[in-house]
Amino acid sequence: MPYNRELVPSPVELNRLRVVLVAPRNPLNIGAAARAMSNFGFQSLRLVNPYGPSYREARSAVGASGILSNAVRYKSVAEAVEDCTLVVGTTAVRNRDLQHQVRRPEYGARLIRRRLTSSNVALLFGSEKFGLSNDSLSHCQWLIRVPTCDENISMNLGQAVAVCLYELIRDSKHERTSEDWKPATAEELERITALLLEALQTSGFLDLRRVSDADERIRRLVRRLRLPERDAVIWLGMLRQILWKMNQAGKPEK
Repeated sequence: MPYNRELVPSPVELNRLRVVLVAPRNPLNIGAAARAMSNFGFQSLRLVNPYGPSYREARSAVGASGILSNAVRYKSVAEAVEDCTLVVGTTAVRNRDLQHQVRRPEYGARLIRRRLTSSNVALLFGSEKFGLSNDSLSHCQWLIRVPTCDENISMNLGQAVAVCLYELIRDSKHERTSEDWKPATAEELERITALLLEALQTSGFLDLRRVSDADERIRRLVRRLRLPERDAVIWLGMLRQILWKMNQAGKPEK
């Protein structure tokens, strides 16, 4: 089906969305997700630690073989989203202790579309059985939850991808806005997270407040700052200087 300007955003904006499947196992679900991407004009599929046999079987999915053959595999979520300035996760579980703001698809889609006008966005979907882990969620700025009935709240992976992608192209021609600042990429935010964790460990802060998921908490904290690219550079420089000073202070005098 040819591109229809009245139905979907421009191809350039669509190509800025990265659909990321984390640890998928069912070849039918992988194929269905790729087919939904093809239906709505999205091309960039990324897979984090997919189950090998299922991925090979899924590559023959009808109507989506091109997307699957060009899909890129990664060993971690951090690598899969490092070129994105916005990372959005999806979740179905209602009684989970989430540390993120959760939005309905129609509201989340508006924010994603605005970001797509200027930079890359990653949309994460978890495994069929467990969803996104806490570590994967820590890379996200916020989450999307598709409203479902109480009797069966979890959607099939392919269906969830289709619903979210449909919302992204629905009425998008009425919402073209550009942001006046360029946000920091996920790669830059991960560098800041690593340096901040190192500084907290060196200073002894984490020894006073021992928690098992300190890295995930700090990662979420950094992403809530919504740092623009220009500020990320400053933060990286400040943290490097602080670490250098602390390390110098800890050296014995000659």
